[in-house]
Amino acid sequence: RLALTPKRRPGPGAMEPRRLCLCLCLCLCLCLALAAAVEESLMNTKLETADLQWTTFPPVDGQWEELSGMDEEQNSVRTFEVCAVHRPNQNNWLRTTFVPRSGATHVYAELRFTVVECFSIPRVTRSCKETFNVFFYEADADVATDTFPAWMENPYVKVDTVAAEHLTRKRAGMEASGKVNVKTLKIGPLSRTGFYLAFQDQGACMALLSVRLFYKKCPSVTVNFTLFQETVPRELVMPVAGQCVANAVKTSSRPLSMYCREDGQWAEQTVTDCSCAAGYEPSEENTKCRACAPGSFKASQGEGSCLPCPSYSNSHLPGSSECSCRIGFFRTPDDPPTKPCTTTPSAPRSIEAKINGSVAVLEWSEPLENGGRDDVAYNIICSECLERQSCRLCTRLAYAPRARGLVDRTVTIEGLQPYITYSFQIQAVNGVSDMSHNPPQVESINITTNKDVPQPVSEIQPTAVSPTGMTLAWPSVQPPTGNILDYEVKYYEKGVGGPMFVKTSENRVILTGLRRGAMYGVQVRARSEAGYGSFGPERAFQTQGAESESTTEQLALIVGTVALGVLLVLAVVVVAVVCLRRQASPGSREPEYSDKPGQYLIGHGTKVYIDPFTYEDPNEAVREFAKEIDVSYVKIEEVIGAGEFGEVCRGLLKVPGKKEIYVAIKTLKGGYTEKQRREFLSEASIMGQFDHPNIIRLDGVITNSVPVMIITEFMK
Repeated sequence: RLALTPKRRPGPGAMEPRRLCLCLCLCLCLCLALAAAVEESLMNTKLETADLQWTTFPPVDGQWEELSGMDEEQNSVRTFEVCAVHRPNQNNWLRTTFVPRSGATHVYAELRFTVVECFSIPRVTRSCKETFNVFFYEADADVATDTFPAWMENPYVKVDTVAAEHLTRKRAGMEASGKVNVKTLKIGPLSRTGFYLAFQDQGACMALLSVRLFYKKCPSVTVNFTLFQETVPRELVMPVAGQCVANAVKTSSRPLSMYCREDGQWAEQTVTDCSCAAGYEPSEENTKCRACAPGSFKASQGEGSCLPCPSYSNSHLPGSSECSCRIGFFRTPDDPPTKPCTTTPSAPRSIEAKINGSVAVLEWSEPLENGGRDDVAYNIICSECLERQSCRLCTRLAYAPRARGLVDRTVTIEGLQPYITYSFQIQAVNGVSDMSHNPPQVESINITTNKDVPQPVSEIQPTAVSPTGMTLAWPSVQPPTGNILDYEVKYYEKGVGGPMFVKTSENRVILTGLRRGAMYGVQVRARSEAGYGSFGPERAFQTQGAESESTTEQLALIVGTVALGVLLVLAVVVVAVVCLRRQASPGSREPEYSDKPGQYLIGHGTKVYIDPFTYEDPNEAVREFAKEIDVSYVKIEEVIGAGEFGEVCRGLLKVPGKKEIYVAIKTLKGGYTEKQRREFLSEASIMGQFDHPNIIRLDGVITNSVPVMIITEFMK
């Protein structure tokens, strides 16, 4: 019987350092486990205490024997031992029960065993071995018997010949002792429902202490708010689709993917495109989106944390994308959610009125409160109150610059009538006044016009009209008191420019510098010691038209201008024809150069190398010199190296209608910059221009999916 020598317990003085080392190892293991592959166990004999009931062949003495023993941790285990070293031509088989593969394409077998050194066994023959063989057999059900399948390498598939790293020495009168060997074998690929594992002894003295069968899975992982579920790999590199975590949204139409490798590890190349939705902020190292707490908000999706609600607003529910304004406060549709809520302004203050006859100038101070906004404006509302009559809205008044939407705190009002009391209300409004149910705050002032100003001047008549001027007259105006000091005449050309003013001391005026045949509007008002009266109604007058001689001169000038223009056009056409003929001549271009940047022609148009960096768009060079290959035509088998831009793999290229060939596949790693992508694709643009047996052939590129790949001839 084979046994392990119990380990010597350390003395009391050695306990503390060993415990410290053990704690450090445990911490390191916990950190590594976060990124390690998940191992799913299919069989573990170390946990079994009853008979394993494995099948042995042939049914003779010296065959594998199942025993109960103690492992190095003093736990009861079931083991198998064989030691027929004194008999030649040994062929002892041991087969496990049927093991379902649970969807795995590759299974790992961890073997713990000891092997006795042949030279330490007395009277051993030359047929003694220090190795054993491992096989597997696939089936869709538990169909094995004592004679089926046949106990030979075919139909069994050989996994490996296992040799011990540590040999156990057997000394006379003592039990064999030595280290336990641990060997992990890869079984597969598997495609049927399950399999059997078999061990072949050909003359070794060994003990099979435990067998653990397991397969590896890529663990469930969250990267940049993208969840990738736990995945059993079925090929060398397997793409896995991801999904945004709760309360995260995609920012584009790109598919979310990451690659699960055969060893249960996730590849570094990851395509993620998720970000936290409005009302949610990143948390737990970009693996979750946490709702904004009441009293805070996040206005848009993407990066960034929740912010406290702006002034005069609040959010009552978690996950708010905007804070609601309190009662009496508002936001306009153009206000961003980050802006505080605002309210209407208070009333204007300290209105002052300056009256000069029929003109009044009002000035006031800004409100004490602007409502939190800087877009305060003012509206003027006027009511006129006649003696012994009710008040009504003002008519026939002119406001400068206007009556509503004033920005400056002053307004000039013209056209006031005598004997009338005017009431002016000045409203203060801002961008949210229309949203409030309450009317704007106002300040009022009453003014009464002077009763002694002159009446408006009317009945204007022309006394003389010429092509460039006119003389106008009107009846004299008699004011209620005093005398007329002068008259002010306002005139303008209709449809052109603004008004002009001229004063006269008589009841007539001469207007000069007018345009021939033009229509002019004219108004007149009188001024006494009490001030100006209001302008009278507008009258329209027209100057005389131009004489026939002047018309003839203008016609001749137009004809001469047209003739000169025709001559200039003819000269331009002649010059253009001469230039085009010169450009079309055979000797005008140098034959050595093409009109395409970076391309050089030699002899009779022989094309040589074109630098891909001369293209503004690197994709144009790739399309011209490389062929786009459908990603479904390419199958990656294994990673054989790494380059500047990513991994280099060996794979198969199967184009429909062509023979399947081995190819080398260069991939562009994730997170690349535009400069790295351009340099990566330039390699394909360069290789695509050569076709020579001593230069590696470019088979094509894959740019329409992730990762970007360059497919070339595979060199062994």
